[in-house]
Formats: sequence, C-alpha cells, structure tokens
Amino acid sequence: MTADVGVVVVAGGSGSRAGAGELKQFRWVSGKPMLLHSLQTFQRRPDVAMVVVVLPREHVGDPPPWLFQCDTDRLLLSVGGRHRSDSVRNGLEDLAEDLAIVVIHDAARPLVTDETIDRVIGEARKGNGAAPGIPVVDTIKRVDEKGSVIETIDRTGIVRIQTPQAFPRLMIERAHAEARAANLTATDDAGLCERLGFPTIVVAGSEKALKITHDIDFAHAEALSMLRE
Repeated sequence: MTADVGVVVVAGGSGSRAGAGELKQFRWVSGKPMLLHSLQTFQRRPDVAMVVVVLPREHVGDPPPWLFQCDTDRLLLSVGGRHRSDSVRNGLEDLAEDLAIVVIHDAARPLVTDETIDRVIGEARKGNGAAPGIPVVDTIKRVDEKGSVIETIDRTGIVRIQTPQAFPRLMIERAHAEARAANLTATDDAGLCERLGFPTIVVAGSEKALKITHDIDFAHAEALSMLRE
C-alpha cells in the first residue's frame, strides 16, 4: 500500500470549557492522554506517511514526554494559530509536498474508528471532500435570544458532522487559501470546500467519535470506549 496520506491533528485550543485547569487534549481518557489516542490510531495505518500535530505555541518546544511513544519519524509538531482555521493552515503547510490525500482531525474526538477513517479516505481518493455524519434524531427548534421558539426545523437530511474529514490535497489547500483571502474562519473544513462548490460527501460516522467539550464528556467517552462498533 502506498503511504500517500498526510494527517493534521488539531490540538491547538485551550479547552477551557472542559475545566480541570490543564489542556483538554492532554487529559487522560480511557487509559491514555486524549491526544495520544488519535495519534496512535492514525500511525497504525500503513497508508499514513506523516502526522502533523498542531499544539499551542508554548507546548511545541516543550511537548509532554508521552507524545514520543509514537513513531517519531512520522510525527511533526506545528504551532497553533488564533483560530482553528489558522491552526489547520499551519499544519497543511508542514505536510510533505508529495502527499496526495489530507485528513484533518480534531484531537477532541479521541475514539475515532478505523472504519470511519477508511470511509473518508475512500471518498477523497475519488476526488471528493468527505466528512462523517450522524443523523439527527432529536426535534430541532430555532429560538431567539430570549428562548422563544421561532420555528421547528424539519430534521430530514440533517446530520451532525464529525471528524476526521478527508480531501484531495489541492482541494483543501485551495479552500483554505480562498478562505484566508476572504478573511473567513471555520470550525468545519468541509464547509470551506462546499463554499467553493467542491463535491463533498457525508459518510457514516460513529457515535463513539464524541467530541469532548465539557468535563462530563470525559465520563461519556470512558463509557463509549467499552462499546463495540
């Protein structure tokens, strides 16, 4: 198998909503630091040539020692930016030029599955952008700033988007370049590709790929880690 995939793991945020006073991505969940889960999952794959981990500036020169439990020959540390989009761009710039496929993943989703990674990379190899999604099952309402209901939204076709997201290299680089020129930021890289009309496919996601945002999410992740797909 050709190793032509480059991965950018975004771990440059402060994670202040998760509490505990330390970086969210360094806290332990299911037996190891959150960031280490994603890093080791991607480095187990023979198609991944390189993983760039984007960290806050103060941690790039002095990273936690457990980070080097990985394949350091396929690991590069990059500096996070002010916004997530800035961090992703920094990671993209540090990827080796000969990599054809780019996968972008949030470190806050430590339980990503190989099946999900397979699905997004498979679509990227067809020339599409790809993001995993979960159909919304709750009733969705739009409310105003006072909490008054404005409308109930038809949930048909509505999905919750996750990472990892995968793209042909030239597609995602152009999408970020165009967004920067327009002074746009985004929490979703696929959205930048959609903005330019690039084909973007939603593949089946995983309930295990919980995004850890608040302190209680660590307990949820511990429980999910025990479940089979």
